Amino acid sequence: MVVMSEQENTNGGLILATSPEAKKRYGLKANVSRQRDLPQDEALIVVPPRMNLYIKRNLQINDIFRRFVADEDLWPYSIDESILDMTHSWRLFGKTPLDVAKKIQRTVHEELGLYVTVGIGENPVQAKIALDVYAKHQPSLIGIINYQNVPDKIWTIQKLTDVWSIADRTAKHLNRLGIHNMYELAHYSPYKLKAELGVIGSQLFALSWGVDRTQVSKRVPVKSSSIGNSQVLPRDYSKQYEIETVIKEIGEQVAARLRSHHKTTASLSLGIGFSYAASEATGRGGFHQQLRIDPTNDNKPIVAALISMFREQWQGEIIRNVSVYTARLAPSNVQQLDLFKQPEDQVRNADFERVVDKVRQKFGFTSLVFARSAIKGGTAINRASLVGGHNGGNAYE
Repeated sequence: MVVMSEQENTNGGLILATSPEAKKRYGLKANVSRQRDLPQDEALIVVPPRMNLYIKRNLQINDIFRRFVADEDLWPYSIDESILDMTHSWRLFGKTPLDVAKKIQRTVHEELGLYVTVGIGENPVQAKIALDVYAKHQPSLIGIINYQNVPDKIWTIQKLTDVWSIADRTAKHLNRLGIHNMYELAHYSPYKLKAELGVIGSQLFALSWGVDRTQVSKRVPVKSSSIGNSQVLPRDYSKQYEIETVIKEIGEQVAARLRSHHKTTASLSLGIGFSYAASEATGRGGFHQQLRIDPTNDNKPIVAALISMFREQWQGEIIRNVSVYTARLAPSNVQQLDLFKQPEDQVRNADFERVVDKVRQKFGFTSLVFARSAIKGGTAINRASLVGGHNGGNAYE
């Protein structure tokens, strides 16, 4: 079985999740394979995403986890994974961590009818590798890694990309150094790795030895240095007016997010991705442009700057992706007025945007939309009904 995103939103449909059998039999990969990769086999079940249901189940499962750990020892890592630090609590629920893992599995299955896979380790990275590489292949759906069995469990992994945090690009870089598996990574000079890859090299070396000093309860505060949105267009866009409509919509969404966070931006970034055919014809996948602007969170100057960057770089290529990001954020404690514009008009425009934001927050985005979004090419109205960029489905299924 595979979960397939809507074709109109992902250039032919993207496989979001696959069952272990689908991976094994057809070689399908989540977030990589597309509809064109699906075999003509009636035994393969294809279903649409139901994000509302996934979110509901995620919350229910994490509520069960909270019976076994304190809130500060639970880290919801993604929509389908959580990290539980049971160092201080596992003895309350069983004789061994394995007994506790089985009890958690039984509780989730009895109450929600779902099977969960479990990775057990002496730190988060060991547990993550145990989950990804071993748990799903065990009848118990449980994998275990500790410092004693690192040579047997981690060094024996032959494919670098099977390990969390090693993507294709990193694997290719390691390959150029003569590193093709986890044993070779663990026995490569850590000093050379750091010289070649910087701090990432040191982290990869520690990873290969199963070393991770992360403490779930001590979260590292993340400073939001950027606010932005990106979108895969529902089809190939070749008309300038339609492309600029989407840029305008995303620019306004980003401006609204800035206002909701009480921030202004002094730097805008526009990314444009070409369609597959355009990429093949031009030899480049798109373009990226960055521009410094006067600090603002108003729609008009942000959209105007984005359109200007687009027109400067675009040469008629067919477009499939648009992204807008901001940097150099600062608190919006006061309104910065432009000396060359009437102050009354600027204040009135700022008040108008705040009113629109409040109406949308209370009644939904589609309660107030600009007319341009209703014409052909606009995507904001349709995307307002999506959850995480996908079909929400019925939350009560």
